[in-house]
Amino acid sequence: MVAESEKITPDKKIAEKGVILSGMRPTGRLHLGNYLGALENWVALQQEYRCIYTVVDIHALTTIESPTDVSQIQPNILEMVLDWLAAGVDPEQSTVFVQSQVPQVMSLHTLLSMVTPLGWLMRVPTFKEKIRQMEETEESVNYGLLGYPVLQTADIILYKADTVPVGQDQLPHIELAREIVRRFNHRFGDTFPEPQAKLTEAPLIIGMDGHQKMSKSVNNHLDLAATEEETTQRVLTAFTDPQRLRRTDPGRPEVCNVYSLHKLFSSAEEVNTVYEECTTAQRGCVDCKRHLARSINAFLEPMRERRREFEKRPGYVREILDEGGKKARAIAQVTIEEVYQRMGLA
Repeated sequence: MVAESEKITPDKKIAEKGVILSGMRPTGRLHLGNYLGALENWVALQQEYRCIYTVVDIHALTTIESPTDVSQIQPNILEMVLDWLAAGVDPEQSTVFVQSQVPQVMSLHTLLSMVTPLGWLMRVPTFKEKIRQMEETEESVNYGLLGYPVLQTADIILYKADTVPVGQDQLPHIELAREIVRRFNHRFGDTFPEPQAKLTEAPLIIGMDGHQKMSKSVNNHLDLAATEEETTQRVLTAFTDPQRLRRTDPGRPEVCNVYSLHKLFSSAEEVNTVYEECTTAQRGCVDCKRHLARSINAFLEPMRERRREFEKRPGYVREILDEGGKKARAIAQVTIEEVYQRMGLA
């Protein structure tokens, strides 16, 4: 049973809102691609929904292979949540917690696996893609990787979330979650809402190499929490127009990733100036990159300042996660008791 101290009384106004569930694997400090692709949207959604944001550390175990990898989970959680808070995720508005703080999610994962056909999981496009990336075979990967969508479904429906913000590439996972919910509800009675995907229009952020999506795995990223100097040095390594060999050659902004980043972080007037001076060879690539670095640093400074303030409060992030865990367990316990009753379990 749920502990007396963890019982919650739903607020009528909050109950009228839709429920958002979203999560991130604990990868440590976040970068600009993470912010523009997800985190910025998380902050905005707090005004419209009851938001539940979770660090999905159990999911991270699907690709962890060494004690060294495991030892990084806890530090990575703290670094990542600091970036969430600095960006504007508000623990007064949203429930923020770590997935493994709520053991009910693993119970629900097991129970959902009893109604999920193996064929459904084998057909998930991201499963096949992950196998190719890991250079494994279907016979050699762990069940956790195959069952990832079932655990993801448990993450969502344990809190009766009805909305999940995703990009286009994640739509198959949400549709699979809906199919699992439909099958469960058909067998055991109407228990869960079918989660709806909320498509997020996020710009594709190309990294400093100029041709791949910004990612830590290819080391072409810009950390949100980097210093001004670190950001400037990183931007100065960015690839530009490969055909502009000399300072006096006119540039082609339309094929230059530095220009595409200017459009995101510099003012409209500055973007027009960059275009004009680049195409007429009045501005060199180094000057253009220094200008971009100033624009990015100006954009990030408010977040960095908030992060510095949070860092001055030892234990603050852990307090937020502990309190969020209590709230999440309270909701989860009510749900799991209902599921046990529906399925005829003690």
